Amino acid sequence: MMIRIYNTLTRKKELFKPIKTGMVKMYVCGPTVYDSCHLGHARSVVVFDVITRYLKERGYKITYVRNFTDVDDKIIKCANKTGITTHELTTRFIKEFYEDMDLLYVKRADIEPKVTDHMDDIIKFIEKLVSKNIAYEIDGDVFFAIDKFEEYGKLSGRKLEDMQAGSRVVIDQRKKNPFDFALWKSSKPGEPFWDSPFGTGRPGWHIECSAMSCKYLGETFDIHGGGKDLIFPHHENEIAQSESLHAKPYANYWIHNGFVRINQEKMSKSLGNYLSIKELLKTWHPEVLRLFLLSNHYRSPIDFTDKNMCEAGIGLDKMYSLLERAQAIEIKSTGDNLKNGEYWNQFKEAMDDDFNTARGIGILFTAIREMNRLFDMGADSGSLEKLSKIQNGISDIKRIGQVLGILNESPSSYAAYKKSQGTEENSLDSKMIEQLIDERRAARQAKNWAKADQIRKKLEENNISLEDSSNGTMWKYTVKQSVN
Repeated sequence: MMIRIYNTLTRKKELFKPIKTGMVKMYVCGPTVYDSCHLGHARSVVVFDVITRYLKERGYKITYVRNFTDVDDKIIKCANKTGITTHELTTRFIKEFYEDMDLLYVKRADIEPKVTDHMDDIIKFIEKLVSKNIAYEIDGDVFFAIDKFEEYGKLSGRKLEDMQAGSRVVIDQRKKNPFDFALWKSSKPGEPFWDSPFGTGRPGWHIECSAMSCKYLGETFDIHGGGKDLIFPHHENEIAQSESLHAKPYANYWIHNGFVRINQEKMSKSLGNYLSIKELLKTWHPEVLRLFLLSNHYRSPIDFTDKNMCEAGIGLDKMYSLLERAQAIEIKSTGDNLKNGEYWNQFKEAMDDDFNTARGIGILFTAIREMNRLFDMGADSGSLEKLSKIQNGISDIKRIGQVLGILNESPSSYAAYKKSQGTEENSLDSKMIEQLIDERRAARQAKNWAKADQIRKKLEENNISLEDSSNGTMWKYTVKQSVN
């Protein structure tokens, strides 16, 4: 089965046909490094990490480029406010980015360029646009002439005649068209600057990605990705300046991930409702965050709630509990000794359909339930056929885990983590917890409140908190608070 990708440019799913058979060139817009990473950043990075893992698993050789924007208005403002240089600021937050993403088991991109290391490439790109009369210079600033690109708006679906300039910003009256955007900004006091044929200054935001993607991937490449908030104006402007200059398609497939929301509102630094990776990892295992971020289709928004995180945590517990059972009967599958297992084939079918991790995770839990059923039937003393099914199922589960970036630890290491967080199961395993919750539910239905309270108290003594809702009862391990 061929891989199908939803292409933002065409607004439909298309069969994936890379420019060169067996090879994929992909560029993803990385972070603007002026603050710590939040969960919204993590979703994009994790989504494209999984896409990369899967394409490699399917046999493609990938060149994956993800950039760092290390010169920008926000960076300059933050550096000036804190009294350090922009280089010191961005160096600090690039280091933090790596620390956060390493904890989330995100693999490094093949090439991770910084804007400040590519000024010559950016300036040459702008010079070519000016020489072809696609861009123009005014008082040391250079603007892209939007009228030179007739297809402007094809990615976002916006039309210039329907847009209102100046609704949120003051229009630069020097522009030939209000929608012309900056390629080069002349230097101002207190800002970093570089020499150029247009005078000292720094690049605009959009030009950096066009220049760096061209340098490493060529004038046309296979996949361009990023968050949905980048569709307009960033990616729209990248297309305009790149295709105007090279007279050929910029990227063949455009992939955009949906937002992380809190209380139905987009998570962002500007709204002040963001959750940093560092803070989240004080409460949740990194693989719980990954599982949560992949639990919805990447194009859909995902809501951060304690309930959703709790569900992801319970799911991860079930995975490691199964691996522990498998370990007990000396099943030592590595996850790569079986290439066409039943559950892997189902997972592959889900991922081939626009990288549907939500469906893929559902298949993973189906496999876990079936393996537990076989264990409950007495796998340790069962037939060779039953053991073979478990062997194959565990192999598929581990292989799926490798693509999703989970199950990176041994069951003992996972148990040690939970113990260190004060979330160890003590004498209760997941199955026993579910059984007690069922007993409590029956007691409540029988109006036996004393028994229901007794069960809740027993769970609390084992660091289990309950959350009752119209959809049932959820449980999670609670972190013990140390007293100084």
